[in-house]
Amino acid sequence: MQLRARLMAGVILLSIVLFGGLLPGGCDRRQQAAPAAAAPVPEVAVVTVGPQQVVLTTELPGRTSAYLVAEIRPQVNGLIQKRLFTEGSNVQAGDVLYQIDPAPFQAALNSAEAALGWSQASVPSIRLRVERYKGLLADKAVSQQDYDDAASALNQAEADIQYWKATVETVRINLGYTRVTAPISGRIGRSNVTDGALVTAYQPVALSTIQQLDPIYVDVPQSTTELLRLNRRVGDGRLNQDGANQKMAKLLLEDGTAYPVEGTLQFRDVTVDPTTGSFILRIVFPNPQGVLLPGMFVRAVVKEGVHDQALLIPQQAVSRDPKGNPVALIVGPEEKVQPRTLTLDRAISDQWLVSSGLAAGDRVIVEGMQKVRPGAAVKVAPAEAARKDGAKPGDAKSN
Repeated sequence: MQLRARLMAGVILLSIVLFGGLLPGGCDRRQQAAPAAAAPVPEVAVVTVGPQQVVLTTELPGRTSAYLVAEIRPQVNGLIQKRLFTEGSNVQAGDVLYQIDPAPFQAALNSAEAALGWSQASVPSIRLRVERYKGLLADKAVSQQDYDDAASALNQAEADIQYWKATVETVRINLGYTRVTAPISGRIGRSNVTDGALVTAYQPVALSTIQQLDPIYVDVPQSTTELLRLNRRVGDGRLNQDGANQKMAKLLLEDGTAYPVEGTLQFRDVTVDPTTGSFILRIVFPNPQGVLLPGMFVRAVVKEGVHDQALLIPQQAVSRDPKGNPVALIVGPEEKVQPRTLTLDRAISDQWLVSSGLAAGDRVIVEGMQKVRPGAAVKVAPAEAARKDGAKPGDAKSN
């Protein structure tokens, strides 16, 4: 029985060895007989680059300032009898703001007018005396000295009349200055004095301040570096400044909303601030609703000009090489991938403005870049499928 068991175990072991040796050989033959499967060609989506007309703009920070500012100061000394305006209200030019006690000035005017009348009353008699002495002088009835004294007295009396006329006019002007009026129309601020306060002529502290807010200024600093770059672009023909439209500007408020009315560039300052290397652009904006107040922080969108042959590509089509240079992949004429090193000008919405590295007609890969490498053959999807943003030539706006 033991011998029989050993024989059966040997048969089983031999069968396992033979089966294990034949099985790999059979698999290899089946694998060799199967045809090799070809790798699939990757599919990519592209956009075809074409020249577009784009309005280039620059967004610059700035602050608002009043169009006109008038600090109200008294022109005569006296006591404030009454404040005649409401703080924070709109006033018109010529409105009376303060009333200074007019009594001393009225008394001075009455005195000057009385002195003028006295001088005028003495002139007729002196003039008649001079005329009589002139006739008697020919007959030697009066001496030359008497005539000269009478003529001198007449001249003095007439001079006194002129003096007192000027005095009356001066006092009348000072009396008018007791009514402190608004020199401009605008919004008046708080009053720095109350009824009964003593004020002096041309004092350093203003009684109040009036600011004209419609229209209103927006002062924007721009660096000289940007100015030089802009001049180079205009000089070499890459940028076209289109006359009157060039002076129009837009405004973004502090909360990011767009101001509904466009402004006009009034002037560029000719002096550069040595500490910042910038100069001031002054823009005038209508402000009929009083939305803009002096001192507000805003962002002005200033037009640089029109680029008639701009090349724009989606930002997703640009990557960076190990050195940080912008790179795009294009599909060449043999449907093979080619890398292009780009020079980028600026971001315009969700696109890049390309200065160099691409030409009109190039097909730039915007989707499927992770599946391809330079030199690989690809299958191109229709360009319209990649244009998900729906951008059209001329619609681009810079940030």
